[in-house]
Amino acid sequence: MTRYILLRLAYLVLAVWALVTLLFFLIRLSGDPIALLVGFDTTPERIAETRRQYGVDLPVHEQYVRFVQSAVALDFGRSFRYQRDALSVVWERVPATVELGLAALLLTAVVAFPAGIVGAVRRGRLSGFLVMVGALVGQSVPIFWLAIMLILLFSVHLRLLPSFGRGGPEHLILPAVTLSSFLIARQARLIRSGMIEVLGQDYIRTARAKGLGELVIIGRHGLRNMMLPIVAVLGVDVSFLIGGSVITETVFAWPGMGHLMVSSVLGRDYPVVQAAAFVIGVGVVLINLLVDMTYRLLDPRISFDT
Repeated sequence: MTRYILLRLAYLVLAVWALVTLLFFLIRLSGDPIALLVGFDTTPERIAETRRQYGVDLPVHEQYVRFVQSAVALDFGRSFRYQRDALSVVWERVPATVELGLAALLLTAVVAFPAGIVGAVRRGRLSGFLVMVGALVGQSVPIFWLAIMLILLFSVHLRLLPSFGRGGPEHLILPAVTLSSFLIARQARLIRSGMIEVLGQDYIRTARAKGLGELVIIGRHGLRNMMLPIVAVLGVDVSFLIGGSVITETVFAWPGMGHLMVSSVLGRDYPVVQAAAFVIGVGVVLINLLVDMTYRLLDPRISFDT
């Protein structure tokens, strides 16, 4: 187990380094950030001084060497836009993104498990068919389109929910529904497939022969033995949540890391983009490590000391 954790931590360092390196060079293809900081009537001397002040007057390879040296100390530089430490700017947005992500995961669990079980137990019937149709639609609808339609329906026409910003629980409903729509559909299909396989096993038939109720069979024997593939997909779901939050937070003006990333890329705020990529990369890899460790709790036969 110790060897496995050390290998995954080494993978964390490599993956995060590759991510921030790729973004370091890609974002510099977007243009000169100093052009957005100075006015049109700024003198060439002032432009050169500003470039030197922010360290973008050096060749790209020298900028990269400086960046790596500073990143080791978790110093990603000073934000061009906010005039503060870039990592502190990102950390201020983390709670909003975590709140939205947890709400989406909770909504996914509340909706996907009953839907998947109904789809498996009542397959071939109307309710099971409707579950599959809903899952197909949920996986097909683009997030940005769904977000706009929800705003038009519940905010513009019905005036029931706010369309943007972060505040009370009512502000969280539309973004959480939008972000969880794809996950609900995929998890429902996965749960349905797993339940169909589990319910066909011999021990399920034995449980029915003993006279156990259907709810007991599904809850005690069915769900427990099909949780491993659900947990396996959880790491992928977290990655999707981060990617989907960029669109969702932008549409709903949710003040999280996704919205910050978009505005920083458009504003060519290199330090903030690099700091956000670092935080996101570390978070994804650590969550995937936690998911792998959970395998051992669900199935003691799995060993990592190989």
